[in-house]
Amino acid sequence: MARYILKRILIMLVVLFVVSVVTFSLIHLAPGDPATLLAMARYGVEVTPEQIEWVGREMGFDAPIHAQYFIWLGHVFHGDLGASLRTDQPVLSEIWLRLPATLELVFAAMIIGLIVAIPLGVISATRQHSIIDNATMIGALIGVSMPGFWLALLLILVFSVHLGWLPVCGRGGVEHLILPAITLGVSTAAINMRVMRSSMLEVLRQDYILTARAKGLSQRVITYRHALRNALIPVVTLTGIQFGITIGMAVIIETIFAWEGIGKLLVDSIYARDFTMIQGCVLCISALVVLSNLLVDILYAYLDPQIRYENV
Repeated sequence: MARYILKRILIMLVVLFVVSVVTFSLIHLAPGDPATLLAMARYGVEVTPEQIEWVGREMGFDAPIHAQYFIWLGHVFHGDLGASLRTDQPVLSEIWLRLPATLELVFAAMIIGLIVAIPLGVISATRQHSIIDNATMIGALIGVSMPGFWLALLLILVFSVHLGWLPVCGRGGVEHLILPAITLGVSTAAINMRVMRSSMLEVLRQDYILTARAKGLSQRVITYRHALRNALIPVVTLTGIQFGITIGMAVIIETIFAWEGIGKLLVDSIYARDFTMIQGCVLCISALVVLSNLLVDILYAYLDPQIRYENV
């Protein structure tokens, strides 16, 4: 297991390196001169060529792009992601300030998705082809097909504008978390529900389940004590993948609900052409995604003792 974890950590570092290279290249190939934008932010719209040239030399924008990248990478190894071109504050401190909000939203959405998906998936599998099963699968299909931004606007219209039960936007108490978490959790619940149903149906056909029934065990004991643990393995796999997808969706949802997380910070930085902040946000999101995949692989061994990584 230790060798496998070390190997995965090395792969994670390679992935983060590739992501940083691609992001850095795309940002600097985009139209617009960062030195001009920064000079305008400092001195106003009417800037002189001398001021632009001085800012470019100060920030290192006059160096070749590969030299700029390795200078930035050297700072990253020392825990320095640079300073925001928009606020002149350290990128890392602003990301740490926004990270709890994003994690709060993502974990709330994942919890909502699992709380809804696992029971309904089990019920659908144990009552296959019933009215409950058909209604659950139709609901799952609607949840998968519904765009997140459209659902967010619909929830705001119903529960905030017409009913006035919940706030429209912002981050505060639990009431501010409900709408964005539900928006993110709907698609997660729909996909997990379908996977949970399929996995449970497959497990219930296994020989050891037939043996348990032959021994006279109740259906409840068979389902929740013997079948559920093995049926959860595909859901755990999918949850790790969905964590990264949910963070990606959070970029849009945080913007709609004005939720002050990394996603909204990234969007604001894109509009402001804040290159250093964009690079830091993308790197942080990528690190969260690859780390979640590693944690899911480690959790496999707990859920299924047959899974071992010694020879991987």
